[in-house]
Amino acid sequence: MAKKAGGYRCAECGWQTAKWVGRCGECQAWGTVEEETAPAGARVASAGAVSAPAVPIGQVKAEVAHARGTGVPELDRVLGGGLVPGAVVLLAGEPGIGKSTLLLEAAAKIARQQTVLYITGEESAAQVRIRADRIGAIQDRLYLAAETELGALVSHVEKVQPDLLIVDSVQTIGSAQATGVPGGVTQVREVAGNLVRLAKERGMATVLVGHVTKEGSIAGPRTLEHLVDVVLHFEGDRHSRLRLVRAIKNRYGPVDEVGCFDLHESGIEGITDASGLFVSHRTDPVPGTCVTVTLEGTRPLPAEVQALVARTEAQQPRRSSSGLDTYRVTMVLAVLERRLNAKLGGCDVFTATVGGIKLSDPAVDLSVMLAVASAAGDKALPAGLVVLGEVGLAGELRPVRDVRRRLSEAARLGFTRALVPAGSLEVGKRRNGDNSLVPMAGRGAAFAPGFDVVEAENVWDALTHVT
Repeated sequence: MAKKAGGYRCAECGWQTAKWVGRCGECQAWGTVEEETAPAGARVASAGAVSAPAVPIGQVKAEVAHARGTGVPELDRVLGGGLVPGAVVLLAGEPGIGKSTLLLEAAAKIARQQTVLYITGEESAAQVRIRADRIGAIQDRLYLAAETELGALVSHVEKVQPDLLIVDSVQTIGSAQATGVPGGVTQVREVAGNLVRLAKERGMATVLVGHVTKEGSIAGPRTLEHLVDVVLHFEGDRHSRLRLVRAIKNRYGPVDEVGCFDLHESGIEGITDASGLFVSHRTDPVPGTCVTVTLEGTRPLPAEVQALVARTEAQQPRRSSSGLDTYRVTMVLAVLERRLNAKLGGCDVFTATVGGIKLSDPAVDLSVMLAVASAAGDKALPAGLVVLGEVGLAGELRPVRDVRRRLSEAARLGFTRALVPAGSLEVGKRRNGDNSLVPMAGRGAAFAPGFDVVEAENVWDALTHVT
């Protein structure tokens, strides 16, 4: 049937245009706008063979879709219990951050009971063997092959019949059926689509390694994220041993869990108790620091927010943040200036987190505000204080979820007092005669002896209490 031009479409985001352009007008990606063709008339699909007859949903065997542990508890936490047969997982991260080390160690533990095929496209088999010797990942049922062609990869799968397939990385595999070079939009889509079909047909768990761009997004078309079942991000400062794995998409479990790992010379090790990793251990309080408790999935993590306020002669003072949501920090600074009359117009303001953790929890707002106020006044906050609360534009403090779990973790680590929004514990407020808030010793004792909990209705109450 004759075809006619159907315009041009961006392979990354789907943006359409009537004429070809070198740069997408929506996602601003270069070289992703391709011509698409549309059929001249509608076609009616004919009946074809089915892979299996349809049955009542109650007769479908759900046991085959149960997750199987990888032997790495922190990775299982993020995956939602382990790898599901037939599931396709995309693990993305910067080059050299430790993705291959993590997967090789997990593959060795899985190979004690199942057959694992590790396909490396970036390194030679000898290089992977050297790493395996260093981390103790030698197993008889762990097979290794160095391939960069999709057809050869499929041949290895048919011969080995693995329960788990690891492809490191998907950007290095090319297909003869698609145009372009390996790593290009067309090639990545073709390779990923074939691997997903292969995994579903064989009930074979598959892990694809992907790199990220300088902007932090996964390299390749966005359709790659839609094809897979689970998307994990491997994060961390390359100058630090701490690594974090976050679930961005998960069809089989939660999407807000985080796994903590320690990368060292002899391999990578999960950190079961990550509390205290993101807090500076010092004896005396320092101006410009405030501790909060963020919630990563079901795991409460105490984290320290640091701020520095310095006078500047520049016409436009700098606002810089590391590990924090820049938009929320800017909003908190505006509330601090407008509601508390803080004079920050002629000052540079720098905010950061300790340990490389990234905080997007709204409960961090109040700790950012108090850290900046402490730095501007050059006065340290009280020792043993932990702060929770979301800051509104009117200066009110809004309750956050799972306050009791956060406070229990803070009390376990030795903090002695907490500042939370009013109504967080569903108990009425108590005030002194001068209308100032007082510690709720009765409620704090439920978390630990001597632990005090104070409620504040707005940012002025909060600042009055800590000063």
